[in-house]
Amino acid sequence: MNTAKHVLRYLKGTIDHKLCFKKSSQPLRLLAYSDSDWASSVEDRRSTTGYCFSLTGDGPLVSWKSKKQPTVALSTCEAEYMALAATTQESLYLTQLLNGMDKKIYHCTNIFEDNQGAISLSKDPVHRQRSKHIDVKYHFIRTVVNEGKVNITYCPTEDMVADIFTKPATKSKINKFKRFLFGN
Repeated sequence: MNTAKHVLRYLKGTIDHKLCFKKSSQPLRLLAYSDSDWASSVEDRRSTTGYCFSLTGDGPLVSWKSKKQPTVALSTCEAEYMALAATTQESLYLTQLLNGMDKKIYHCTNIFEDNQGAISLSKDPVHRQRSKHIDVKYHFIRTVVNEGKVNITYCPTEDMVADIFTKPATKSKINKFKRFLFGN
């Protein structure tokens, strides 16, 4: 019942928000924000992956997702790396979709990540003892980075738009990212 009340309060508080698609003076370029919330599920200690994509620096979003990760991450770095893998997969799909729709060729997606360890893992092919346990299926990120299909850039946590998809969305967070989320 508390969860239902929380959802209803959220809907009431955001009734004036809407996605607004309008022509932008900025060139179209796929931008992504990737985040995770480590071991946030009380029942099974699995983390939450969240990401969002926009075609311009000021939004609105064209793709977003929040999902519980399939396995338990042993560290925040691993949880962020798993989220980064999901974001990279969506990036490849959206790039292929855009290239099929538009005459412009979309090459490289900028993915913003707030975990320095996950960024290092994505760029450095050296296997360290601390990261040895991370499943090989997530290491495809390195190949995609080396091929120049994505560029992973550090983004401070306080500027992480995808934080809304992994943690409770407070009114201040929604207001802070309103322009990017909704295009208003």
